[in-house]
Amino acid sequence: MDFLLQPLTLMTFFPLVGVLILLLIPSEHKNALRWTALITSLITFGLSIWVFTLFRPSDPNLQLVACYDWFTFGDWTVQYHMGVDGLSILLVLLTTFLTSISILSTWTAIQERVKDFMIFFTLLETGMLGVFLAQDLFLFYIFWEFTLVPMYFLIGIWGGPHRIYAAIKFFLYTMAGSILMLLAILWLGIAGRTFSVPDLIAQGNIPPNVQWWLFLAFAAAFAIKVPMWPLHSWLPDAHVEAPTAGSVILAGVLLKMGTYGFLRFNLPLFPEASLRAAPWIALLATIGILYGAAVSYAQSDVKKLVAFSSVSHLGFVMLGLFALNTQGISGAILQMVNHGLSTGALFLLVGMIYEQTHTREIRVYGGLWKITPIFGTIMLIVSLSSMGLPGLNGFVGEFTILLGAFGSQAIGSPWYAGLSAIGVILAAIYILYMFQRMFLGPQGPIVDEVEHHGHGLRDLNWREIVTVLPILVFIFWIGLYPAPFFDLMAPSVNQLVQALSTTAIAMP
Repeated sequence: MDFLLQPLTLMTFFPLVGVLILLLIPSEHKNALRWTALITSLITFGLSIWVFTLFRPSDPNLQLVACYDWFTFGDWTVQYHMGVDGLSILLVLLTTFLTSISILSTWTAIQERVKDFMIFFTLLETGMLGVFLAQDLFLFYIFWEFTLVPMYFLIGIWGGPHRIYAAIKFFLYTMAGSILMLLAILWLGIAGRTFSVPDLIAQGNIPPNVQWWLFLAFAAAFAIKVPMWPLHSWLPDAHVEAPTAGSVILAGVLLKMGTYGFLRFNLPLFPEASLRAAPWIALLATIGILYGAAVSYAQSDVKKLVAFSSVSHLGFVMLGLFALNTQGISGAILQMVNHGLSTGALFLLVGMIYEQTHTREIRVYGGLWKITPIFGTIMLIVSLSSMGLPGLNGFVGEFTILLGAFGSQAIGSPWYAGLSAIGVILAAIYILYMFQRMFLGPQGPIVDEVEHHGHGLRDLNWREIVTVLPILVFIFWIGLYPAPFFDLMAPSVNQLVQALSTTAIAMP
């Protein structure tokens, strides 16, 4: 009973209670299914707030730890080992927050097989929380792979015309990287005689040449999930074909599993390899920032534009992580949250207009503001947030990352930061280009239809406003007063940077 009442366990597995209730509700009772899923996600969000109140920001170590022997084979014991620290607490809160918002966004968008959709979405929440909390490599791998299944079905059943292709591509890409990570996990478990991440970090006796290969094996899985250039090609298909809620949770949380993997496992487990890889990761990140921005500008489909922008934004996160200093890593963690909020909101808004018009072509939306002023105002705020306008959340993360990258000894050159800063300008170009053509440009067919026939489009209703409003609160909060967010992560980040600095001093 103590195991079930442990805060992290209760929060992680509470969505399964919702799944059991959903299984008992008849499929034709669609509103009951929606309310059950929403209430389950809101209770889980409440439990994450409870976890947050128990969390001590001044403590850099794992907190609220649940550690039980799970099963033994030979000399090895696999543990149910969960814990939270400053590296993961914000991502846990982001997961529960965006899950509730995503479910609320499906109220009218999902009409077919509502029961199955809500079951898969609720299962996905448990998998995502497990990834951010697991401290045993075996347990982490189970949660990591588990998230593939519900997301595969969410894309494959409720997606667009090419959903099967997108779902299979997403599944195969992620599985391919995961196999290499599994081999590395097995090596670590056999060599260290434990799968416990804190124990493996404490041992710290992996030979440098072996570290490099293990680093690459883990990096393959995480880089695909991020996705880093040139392993990004699954992302636009998955985003464009996924239902709106699937795109929100994919951009907001699932991509962060990759960047979190680098932060949680690659940096502390393989510090020498991380230091040697830093210039190369910075190079790939910089290419990704510029490439993602350039390709975004070329898109005629607004959802695909937002999808490619993720390649650029997450390039900033990778650049910050491998600056390997306090500013870079802190900025990267905050930017994970920022990207989840801003890009998640963009996908929500695109989904809301698509639900009415059934098209995502930018050219048909000219002059939209005069028909939908509320939608236009919210879209403008979120767009400015995504391009990093000072006073909004995106600016704080990108500024801190560039600050860390400019002064990074691990990266070894300020040119990476200088070239990446061009990505901020390019983001302004493609975001403002999209906004101008949709809302302010020459009048498009959609607006003509409304003016000539008096029907075809409405502004946001109260449910849609309520769905996106909480995200706007955090966009302004982080942009105007980011100190509480940095304070949460500071002790854990400082501890990690100190360990990396000690390794750098000891290296020949």
